[in-house]
Parts: sequence; C-alpha cells; structure tokens
Amino acid sequence: MTSPSLELQGAIVARLKAVAVVTAMIGQRVYDRVPANAVFPYVTLGPMDELSDDADCIKGFNIAIDINVWSRAVGFPEAKRIGDAVRAGLLNPELALTDNALVYFQHRQTVYSEDPDGLTNRARMSFEAFAEQP
Repeated sequence: MTSPSLELQGAIVARLKAVAVVTAMIGQRVYDRVPANAVFPYVTLGPMDELSDDADCIKGFNIAIDINVWSRAVGFPEAKRIGDAVRAGLLNPELALTDNALVYFQHRQTVYSEDPDGLTNRARMSFEAFAEQP
C-alpha cells in the first residue's frame, strides 16, 4: 500500500518533468531536496501535510502541498511565468494516481516574495488534494 501523499508527490514530479513549457524554462530541475550546486531557476516540492479524513469504509486523506519556484532573475517576471506554467501543467490534464484514487487536486494560492538573501525571488504555490486509499 502506497502513501497517498508519496504517490501524489511522484505524480507531480513526473508531470512537471514532462510538461514542455515547464521544462523549456527549468529543464529537469524539480527537487524535494535541493543539491548544493543547483542552477537557477528551479522548482521544489514541500512542505506537504497529510491529514486523515476517514468515513465509513473509506480511508481518505486531505493533502496540502506547497510547490515553490526559485529564480535569481531581476524582479518577479520569471518566477511568475514559471509558476503559471507549473500551475497550468498540473491542473490540465488532471493528475492520476495508480494505487490510490485522487478525488481532486486544486490550486489555492500563489504568494510572490523576495528571499532574505536579496537575490532570490520565490513563487510559493499552495495546492490541496483529497485522495482515497484502498
């Protein structure tokens, strides 16, 4: 039995590495742990929260995940373009899971900010999902 959040994470990474408009901007640089020598721009996954929401004979999980775009370009345009491509790529077509049933996956909010280092811009995208485990 696979954890719904782990399976969702794998589906997100696979999708982002397959969407042409995303890979044109970041290549295959999608991480859950950023390597020391990472090249900008890139995307990171996490944090992720999995909350049990069982009903009768259904094992359900509310899943919240942040997906972050990191850019060192001047201003926010690059982070916003990449963030928009990530959001669109994850929502259309709908993600599918193999072991668990993804009931919904939706974008909640994007927050743009400058990192305290004064060089890095961030787009923090919050998504929520609900998955059922067999």
